Amino acid sequence: MPVDTTFRSTAPEIMDDFAMEGEILRDALDKIASINQLLGGNKVTLAGVKNLIGSKPSDQIIRITDIGCGNGDMLRTLANYAEKQGLHFILKGIDANKFTINHAQSLSTNYPNITYACTDIFDDLSKKEPCDIMLCTLTLHHFKDEEIIDLLNNFKRSATMGIVINDLQRSAIAYYLFKALCYAFRLNDMSREDGLISILRGFKRADLLKYTKQLGVKSSSIKWKWAFRYQWIIKTT
Repeated sequence: MPVDTTFRSTAPEIMDDFAMEGEILRDALDKIASINQLLGGNKVTLAGVKNLIGSKPSDQIIRITDIGCGNGDMLRTLANYAEKQGLHFILKGIDANKFTINHAQSLSTNYPNITYACTDIFDDLSKKEPCDIMLCTLTLHHFKDEEIIDLLNNFKRSATMGIVINDLQRSAIAYYLFKALCYAFRLNDMSREDGLISILRGFKRADLLKYTKQLGVKSSSIKWKWAFRYQWIIKTT
């Protein structure tokens, strides 16, 4: 029976358990980062950051916060880019899982401009996370539609320049291609099951356009990118 991608799935992912820890989670985090690198996912987020900083002076300090940072791979990518370009990034990763944060910290010891915090961003949505750019890479799909609106409204209040969202397209083709990818990367059971659910919890362009309208966003762009994902840039200035 063909997979139905008409509506976003509400099925839970194993990784949504913030108390989860151990080698299975560590392996899943690192495999997700590796696949994202291989398929060019980090480049999608980096391109969004470049778009927002535009012609800012190279000596300007840019504060970037990554929500749902995983093992910190995106932050390290940004730190490496900033170093090569002579830019000044202050980078912060936020995740609700303490084990995940500890793992990210252990991989980032050579990056003095990266810090991490174990925080559930839904604990106090009235609180601002002062920064210039908020990132949400492969994280937004974990939330329900109403949660997404609340979250992005908080991001709008926090980010002085804008928001970069990089997330999955809900697509039957992507679903079946990921099944093949599971064998190639020898993904563990959790990574395989969560990956398939993630795609079914992903987005179609119509979903993102609906959110844009609900948020009252004045300046944004939505672009399809390889591999089966959307880059959504929201400018807040």
